[in-house]
Amino acid sequence: MGNTRILVKFSGEALAGDAGHGIDTQILNYISKEIKSLVDAGIEVGLVIGGGNIIRGVTAAQDGIIRRTAGDYMGMLATVINAVAMQEACEHAGMKVRVQTAIKMEQIAEPYIQRRSVRHLEKGRVVIFAAGTGNPFFTTDTAATLRAVEIGAEMIIKATKVDGVYDKDPNKYSDAKRLASLSYDQALNDHIKVMDDTSIALAKDNQLPIVVCDMFKAGNLLDIVNGNHENCSIVK
Repeated sequence: MGNTRILVKFSGEALAGDAGHGIDTQILNYISKEIKSLVDAGIEVGLVIGGGNIIRGVTAAQDGIIRRTAGDYMGMLATVINAVAMQEACEHAGMKVRVQTAIKMEQIAEPYIQRRSVRHLEKGRVVIFAAGTGNPFFTTDTAATLRAVEIGAEMIIKATKVDGVYDKDPNKYSDAKRLASLSYDQALNDHIKVMDDTSIALAKDNQLPIVVCDMFKAGNLLDIVNGNHENCSIVK
């Protein structure tokens, strides 16, 4: 068995910071340092970043002027902008990085080729998978799960603004309890918004654990990979 290989999924909104839109370079800088702690520990890292800080396909299409298909392609392009920004931040922090896109745009990034992405990972490069799956009607959560399965990742870490999965909304209910672990079926049946149902079903089919954690707790990613699961929830 070679090095541990993981895929980390960040939401696009997380990059926006307090502004709520666009890209906060200080957050990019923080995330890149968290990623570097993984790389320095010899862990092979793939990344997927959403595009919600720029545009969401569902939102763009809600009044019917922009069709959902076009809206989703716009969202995919937004993830490429975020991926290029994250590549810059990671390189600034001293890592070697490649962006691979599901929609070809050779001047900006490599096209997604599974064998090539695995080779990059084996050489210690961070690989950022952009443009979703390349298909409308699939979220970046599903893209993250798909890429994690394709590259043979041991787990997918969903880095969010909450420290795990709760039995009800912790922002609304003071007695909400964090679930240390839950099954794929539980997540699907209770429609727990860890990730969308398509991505959870794909993870279940491939026995890929999903770890949900707070991205703003420094050192959390490395702790999780090292087996410390105190500050997260695991779907498996």
